Amino acid sequence: MKRYKGLAISLILMMLLAGGAVLAQDAFARAGGGRSFGSSGSRSYASPGRVAPGQAASPAPAQPGGGGFLRSMGGGMLGGLFGGMLFSTLFGGPAGGFGGGGIGIFEILLLGAGGYVLYNVVTRKRREAQAALQPQVAQTRGGRTAAMEDGIGQIRRMDASFDEGRFKETAMDIFFKIQGAWTGRCLSAGNSLATAEMNGILQEDIDRFLREKKVNRLENIAVRNVEIIEAWQESGQDFIRTLFSANLLDYTTDDATGDVVSGSRTAPVKFEECWTFTRAGGNDAWKLSAIHQV
Repeated sequence: MKRYKGLAISLILMMLLAGGAVLAQDAFARAGGGRSFGSSGSRSYASPGRVAPGQAASPAPAQPGGGGFLRSMGGGMLGGLFGGMLFSTLFGGPAGGFGGGGIGIFEILLLGAGGYVLYNVVTRKRREAQAALQPQVAQTRGGRTAAMEDGIGQIRRMDASFDEGRFKETAMDIFFKIQGAWTGRCLSAGNSLATAEMNGILQEDIDRFLREKKVNRLENIAVRNVEIIEAWQESGQDFIRTLFSANLLDYTTDDATGDVVSGSRTAPVKFEECWTFTRAGGNDAWKLSAIHQV
């Protein structure tokens, strides 16, 4: 009986840790979830999944997928924790441990070490992503760079009517429409606003909200500034990376009760995100192809 009791405790602890990973994903649940993902051609950031932001610039596009980094890293660590606990439970462990029907010092140390390692890995990945984007943002704020002028020139050679002001208006329009589609948990109206990859990733998130009977509410969205920080052409595609500085009310409610389960109805969230837009050159419509955190 004590062995079964220990096994039950192990399973409960596993679910608590897994729940912590889900809460980390929902911490900033606006469209994009406060994480980095998507593809920007050869200038994509190699993102370690869907929670931690991307690393430094890499030729490989960011990998989509559900849950990504925390799921793979956390899953492996949880598996190791479970294995250790299960071994202690089934074959007996130190007195007071799972083999003895309670939580012993071994299990406490194992859980603490696992949580510490996971926290440090996630934090390091986030710092690397911020370091990769900050030079671009700082250079743009300090003045237009030669690379920026060259990129805009490349786009104008294919589209003589290209206007930066009009592009910013288009980018802001897409920004608001995608946030609205996200809150409405229906991307059908916004399918033409993003690439197939981005639509697929956002739809996975929306499907999760529907399964959990939750809705992420985005209200009082105010865009303080929109800046073009990078522009280029490759393989017949135009790319423009745009920095949005904004704030909004971002909170998630339960469908049945209307209670707030994360976020706040009254405390605004201030954030900066880089949204990359692409098109097939010429006068084709711009589409969102990536989001990266600053």
